[in-house]
Amino acid sequence: MDGEVVRDDQWGRLREFVPGGRKGKRGPRSDGRRFFDALLWLARPCARWRDLPEDRFGPYQTIKRRYYRWIEAGVFDRIFEAVANDPDMEWLAIDATVIRAQAQAAGARGKKGGAQAQALGRSRGGFGTKIHAVVDALGLPVRFALGPGQQNDIVPACNLIRGLSARQVLADRACDANSLHDIILEQGGDPVIPPRRNRNYQHRYDHIAYKQRWGIEAFFAKLKQRRRIATRYDKLAANFLGFIKLASIMLWIK
Repeated sequence: MDGEVVRDDQWGRLREFVPGGRKGKRGPRSDGRRFFDALLWLARPCARWRDLPEDRFGPYQTIKRRYYRWIEAGVFDRIFEAVANDPDMEWLAIDATVIRAQAQAAGARGKKGGAQAQALGRSRGGFGTKIHAVVDALGLPVRFALGPGQQNDIVPACNLIRGLSARQVLADRACDANSLHDIILEQGGDPVIPPRRNRNYQHRYDHIAYKQRWGIEAFFAKLKQRRRIATRYDKLAANFLGFIKLASIMLWIK
């Protein structure tokens, strides 16, 4: 199964942020566009690194090492910040989705930490990880974070929304907490969050605006079209998050 490739107009937006493409004495040091194509090919069918066609992308070991270097250097973060610089802040939606993890995703050793440190845990759905995200009014990603599968949605919600000023912030009742309400109100927004059933005071919320939560559900659906994200195989959270950032970058420049 083949993956998508970077179009000319997309590469025009990415080129200046991609390191290693400047010309040296023996020509360009690396082909950043082919590297992006290799990662997109890898993400769509959830292939192993060694399955990359060498005649098309070069030795898989070279691509793998470069990907890990980009993770450590924060290259994907810088590219995402550059392309996602003009979100539609009419409203924001926050939610989370559980990703099942294969058995080989466990077992990070030494200083890398255990399952909890690598955003892995057991929930009713089994062994997995949770993607927490915020999208804008167009359904484009603004921020995201990883947590273990059993993590409550409210745990990272305050940090994800802090500093983002929108007219309304949409979330389901799993995020109904005073701490989140207070941050949204302090930032000049209106929380559109159904109250938990055990609340003494059942606050009102905008039922019509709440229907716009389709945006974040659509974002998760697009992420999961890439089978490497729909199922987690990476031991390290940073490596798995790298493919989420790559997919998010491609959504912004689509």
